[in-house]
Amino acid sequence: MTTIAPPINVRRGAARWWRDYISMLRWHLASLRMWFVTLTVVQVLTGAGFVLGISLFFKHIPVRAALFASTGVPVLNLLMVGLILGPQLVADQKANGSQEYLRTIPVGRLATAGAWYTVCLAGGVPAMVVSLLIAWLRYDIPLHVSVMIVPAIALTTFTGAMLGYALAHAIANPMATRLITQLLVFVIFGFAPILFPIAQMPRWLGTLNWWFPFRHMAVVVRAALTSGPNSAVLAAYGVLGAWSVLCAALAGRALGRRA
Repeated sequence: MTTIAPPINVRRGAARWWRDYISMLRWHLASLRMWFVTLTVVQVLTGAGFVLGISLFFKHIPVRAALFASTGVPVLNLLMVGLILGPQLVADQKANGSQEYLRTIPVGRLATAGAWYTVCLAGGVPAMVVSLLIAWLRYDIPLHVSVMIVPAIALTTFTGAMLGYALAHAIANPMATRLITQLLVFVIFGFAPILFPIAQMPRWLGTLNWWFPFRHMAVVVRAALTSGPNSAVLAAYGVLGAWSVLCAALAGRALGRRA
């Protein structure tokens, strides 16, 4: 059987993408240096704090409440790096002038986005694993991890990372970027049904949340960590997929202007 080799231009394009990807990944890790280790530790402590802290609201915490909150914390772990830290890093780059240097680097947009996406995964997944382990040990919750956890993590992290990247480049003022990210933290923790059921929200707020990605992130991650049918999963993947495409397009446009 004869194997048909890919065209030379395709192989060269793939090799260039890989070279650019490795270069940008090294640049991100070098620019973060010890901050990345600190970030990972803070992520782990934050997740553990939420998992253990919810028991303070109950004398005897119901299993369903413990399961719901414990499977929501990993979503926050996956979001914090790309959606919150990412824009703040870009704001710092704008303030210290390194953003101007990045504009001059002839690196492909896909490689740049892929490198940052990898950093977001590396910063969020360990904290997610630790949070779930602590929740399982503390509450003996019935976790049933399925293979769908892979696309759930990948899509949640990707959407958060690209949304954060697009926001960071769309806002010119670094101080405004920091304020908006802090507002996002408040909105996600208090008004997105991640740590609590959407049924506990006013109807109008629950309807509004249907159009945003955060509720759907929680649905797909929770469905991959628990057993039983969930009729909202397919719709959640559809909405989350649409948001991922939109955020990737916005981030690509921002990176295109940078290039």
